[in-house]
Amino acid sequence: MISRIREVPLPLPKQADDASSASFTGGAVLNTSMPGVTRRRRSVNPSTAPDLAAHKAGVHARGSADDSRYHHGPSRVESKLNCCTEVSNPNNSKSRSKKKEARKTQTGAGADIPSSPGSPPSPRATIFTRFRSTGPSAVSKSQAKREWSQSCRGVLTSLFRVLSSSVAFLAVVFVLRALLPDSALHYSSFLSRQSTLTPTTKATFSPPALSQQAPQPPAVCEIHPPFPTTAPVSSPLTMALETQTKTVVGQFDYSDEDVNKAVVEFLRQMTEGLEKDGASLSQIPTYVTAVPNGTEKGLYMAVDLGGTNFRVCSIQLNGDTTFRLTYTKVAIPRELMVAKTAEELFAFLAKQIEIFLRTHHGEHFEAHIRRRMTMSSPEGFKDENVFRLGFTFSFPVQQLGINKGTLIRWTKGFDIPDAVGKDVCALLQTEIDKLHLPVKVAALVNDTVGTLMARSYSSPGKSGAILGAIFGTGTNGAYVEKLSNIKKPLAGEYDKSTGEMVINTEWGSFDNQLKVLPNTPWDVQLDRLTPNPGIQMYEKRVSGMYLGEILRLTVIDLLKNPDVALFKDDNSSYNDWKSTTNIAEHSPIYKQWGLDTSVLSVAAADSTPELSILRQELESNLHIYAPSLEDAQAFKAIAGAIGRRAARLSAVAIAAIVLQTGRLTDPELDEPIDIGVDGSLVEHYPYFRDMIYEALRAIKGIGEEGAKRIRIGIAKDGSGVGAALIALVAARMEKSTSTADFISDLRLNAKKTDLTVVPEDSELAAGE
Repeated sequence: MISRIREVPLPLPKQADDASSASFTGGAVLNTSMPGVTRRRRSVNPSTAPDLAAHKAGVHARGSADDSRYHHGPSRVESKLNCCTEVSNPNNSKSRSKKKEARKTQTGAGADIPSSPGSPPSPRATIFTRFRSTGPSAVSKSQAKREWSQSCRGVLTSLFRVLSSSVAFLAVVFVLRALLPDSALHYSSFLSRQSTLTPTTKATFSPPALSQQAPQPPAVCEIHPPFPTTAPVSSPLTMALETQTKTVVGQFDYSDEDVNKAVVEFLRQMTEGLEKDGASLSQIPTYVTAVPNGTEKGLYMAVDLGGTNFRVCSIQLNGDTTFRLTYTKVAIPRELMVAKTAEELFAFLAKQIEIFLRTHHGEHFEAHIRRRMTMSSPEGFKDENVFRLGFTFSFPVQQLGINKGTLIRWTKGFDIPDAVGKDVCALLQTEIDKLHLPVKVAALVNDTVGTLMARSYSSPGKSGAILGAIFGTGTNGAYVEKLSNIKKPLAGEYDKSTGEMVINTEWGSFDNQLKVLPNTPWDVQLDRLTPNPGIQMYEKRVSGMYLGEILRLTVIDLLKNPDVALFKDDNSSYNDWKSTTNIAEHSPIYKQWGLDTSVLSVAAADSTPELSILRQELESNLHIYAPSLEDAQAFKAIAGAIGRRAARLSAVAIAAIVLQTGRLTDPELDEPIDIGVDGSLVEHYPYFRDMIYEALRAIKGIGEEGAKRIRIGIAKDGSGVGAALIALVAARMEKSTSTADFISDLRLNAKKTDLTVVPEDSELAAGE
């Protein structure tokens, strides 16, 4: 029979502490009236059951009387841990001896265990029986191992949870940073807010001195903006640079009053040029009496000698105001621009034509021109696969026919005296024939005339363009004039049926007398250093070839002035880049023609707060290192004044020609007045056309309403396409020559040479 018994610890002497009592009993058996009572099952002898019952009653009585000797509150786990501590501590031998003496006092020394069935077991018997079965050391070690393993598992589990939470938090942070790269994550403030919300937060003591400290500023985003939002201001060394810059800018100013005076003078010189030769404005007749309307077709060639480059083109006209252009461009060697003979230059041009034909039109190229004798052509033969070529020659010539013209003078850096007074078309044709090329120079074209023709071919509207103008390396214009206004004699042949003719103004030489043109000290210095001083005075103030040099001369004068702090710094505190400006000895600013006009375009286009684009241009191209903001502002102001003056002078020529044609006052014309322009200034200089319109609105006779009717459009590659269109016009003029006129000329020549047999008209018709 198995009975359930309750075991209680033996009472200890009063001097024994509670911990020792708990340790001795192993913390496993306590009074049932106390918290933490433990029941333990055990097998006993059935014969001792009555004694055990009686013993239980006695123990209960004694235990209730001695409850005050036991403390309340140690839990089961704490008792077991205390037991382990007592058993394992070798220094508690004295405590164990006291416990042994106490047991002898309570049970009697040497008392035997009762064996009779009716007698209750003594406490000594109970304890002896318990220790004999298990032993206190065995119980405490096994329980300690279990508790230790459980504690370790709990600690490891908690640590794993903390690590998992940290890894998850870091993963969330990295994802947010990847999705929001421009956002600022204030980790410190975020963690501080999280810590205040944690329920397990413990209050920590802080000294009073620390609590009085000022609050820390919030975290600052480490992603700085790329540029400052406000323009930095550099401290000027002196006021001399600002004052001198305003003085220079004022000298380049061209007022509305000056513009109107120049328009009146331009009209006067135009009329003078139409009446006689030798005027400032040459007003050269081109013998081109019609402009295209966009329906022309055919494949034609054009070459363009307009400055420092030579272009060879082929143009396929589609007949619907569109065309297809193929071209090559080569630079003219400097030595050929000042060659001793004209043959050297024109031989080079003919060779470039041959290379172009072999490359792009091999199917049409032949080493020798094949000719078939026929009477249908005035020359007595017919050319097969021969290209009609328009020769764009952008220099002053005295034109004697559509494909004849003698050179008046060189410009744009050319200087070959041997060519002056000679027919430039004949010079080129001679070199072409030496190479046996299938090309015939059919028309002599000025680049401005070509621009006018190209704009008329592609211009929207019925009336076509009235003016073609070039504002690039050089400047010039050609316009449609009434034949009735041309008073000087015309030597060549032309079609009078249209009542109009294209006039090449050669306006680069306008006002060589400087009656109305501005003339600053730097204009005077520039003119003195050019190969043609005293002429082309208008061009030297407008064209891109000279604007950069005017700016360079102006800057050099400011650099020579010791009182002006341009590109000079005593120390880095005067430079917003915290450096000092230096100009290299080999800087182009010190060389004639070293400053290209493109720098003016860069200065006009730079609107950044620090003028960083212009300053980079000064460093990379002019080798002016670490220029300050004030330096760049002064440079930009002067360059802008030079460019604005050029635009307003350009408006003078445009306005004079518009007024000359009378289109604004013609009641029958309600279409816009179309003007074709070409060149780097109008194409690449920022706001150049806007500044032209600004001046047009201030001119008497045009005004606000007249300026609205003027349409300025780009005629891209006008010199090439226009030359091809004039070659087409020349080819039509050749075909218009009647066979009767040719026969009459042939009979007259036969009489002079004493020919006895002259073909009759019927024979000529049969021969065709």
